[in-house]
Amino acid sequence: MFQATTYSDDRVKSYELLIKQLDALTDGEKDEVAILSNASALLNQFLKEVNWVGFYVWKDNELVLGPFQGLPACIRIGFGKGVCGTAVKEKQTQRIADVHQFPGHIACDSASQSEIVVPIIINDKVYGVLDIDSPIKNRFDEIDQTYLEKFVTTLEKHLQ
Repeated sequence: MFQATTYSDDRVKSYELLIKQLDALTDGEKDEVAILSNASALLNQFLKEVNWVGFYVWKDNELVLGPFQGLPACIRIGFGKGVCGTAVKEKQTQRIADVHQFPGHIACDSASQSEIVVPIIINDKVYGVLDIDSPIKNRFDEIDQTYLEKFVTTLEKHLQ
């Protein structure tokens, strides 16, 4: 049975533990909804000062809402639209310090001030994105980006 973990003050060590937990939690599981659901719950329990953690999955040339933790969200996001669609278009992480300064930002939750979106790419094809919002401007830094990208890399191997 999974128990909530108290992470250390060392963010790098905490992120490394988080990634090990994801790997163990998803080992041998083939159901993508189950994997993404537990991944979003794990991140929501781990990250402080966030108001939405979840996934959008690429279907029929658009992002479709997947498992998440937080308030109800936009169901569909077009290619190149908002931060999530831009991450898909550019196939690069988008770390946005102030979403109100991002051209074309899609405001699903008016409380969101900053956002990080990591594309999930499997066999050179976009699978979807990990999307995390915060009610605090400039919430996400280089450490978050590096380790959330590693989190997604671990996730990708379980989604293949």
